[in-house]
Amino acid sequence: MKEVLVIYYTQSGQLFDILENIAAPLGGGQVNISYHKITLNEPFPFPWTKDKFYDAFPESFLQIPSKIHPPIQEILTKKYDLILLGYQVWFLTPSPAINSFLKSPEAKTLLENTPVVTVVACRNMWIQAQEKMKRLLVENQAKLVGHIALVDRHINHISVITIAYWMFSGKKDRMWGIFPKPGISDKEINNASKFGKPIREALMTNDYKALQHNLLALDAVRVNPYLIKTDERGNIVFSKWANLLIKKGVPGHPSRLKWIGLFKFYLKFAIWVIAPIVFIVFLLTYLPTTHKRKRDKEYYSSVLLKEE
Repeated sequence: MKEVLVIYYTQSGQLFDILENIAAPLGGGQVNISYHKITLNEPFPFPWTKDKFYDAFPESFLQIPSKIHPPIQEILTKKYDLILLGYQVWFLTPSPAINSFLKSPEAKTLLENTPVVTVVACRNMWIQAQEKMKRLLVENQAKLVGHIALVDRHINHISVITIAYWMFSGKKDRMWGIFPKPGISDKEINNASKFGKPIREALMTNDYKALQHNLLALDAVRVNPYLIKTDERGNIVFSKWANLLIKKGVPGHPSRLKWIGLFKFYLKFAIWVIAPIVFIVFLLTYLPTTHKRKRDKEYYSSVLLKEE
């Protein structure tokens, strides 16, 4: 009997639906599937208030772990043949719940020498978050064998508006009846089951060498060259902001909230003013960077990790 564990954290339930669809073709026929939902001791709110959301930024970006409930003993005592690890991106970084789990001793117990397929569901920028995820998996001596990235396919500024509506209202419907529904489309969520077949084949043969290639053939990952640069530069700026804000006090401290207000203003300015300028620069340098874009696309579509 093959044992598969699905580890995830979700507020809205979207990621669970994706993972359940991916896992559906894996189950039965000598495959047993278990689920572990990561639970924080102090849960984040959903829907969010704006103050709470932006105040979560410094610890999220700096990957400072929070206290979580450990998996039940039944999960910890099994040795798994494969783990599906689902996560969201918060502030260009794996969410605090996933980060906290991966920095726990229980993660080392479960992940050590175990094949892992990562599944990310986010608005659009996941490249640098996945690089952080790769490093966390290396620290746990896990074997990354596959990666699937599902994103909101609408244009950047439309998805900014709709994701904010979803986060602060808790409603995954069409804002004002005009905008598209936020998040991953229902069609992509339902079609995620297509990834289950190559994963099952690799699991049953215990041969994962061709898995990522087979997943890519099913459109598991689309790398947007423009967002690579935006993600890289965003991480540089976020690092400065996060290290500044963390010194202003604990979450909710009045002094910190004052600076959070400035960060909120910067973020809006970056999205609506800086990002279009970056896109223009990207277009102007498109031809001279052809070979680099090709190398970047190949690398970020893979399960490899560059040496730092």
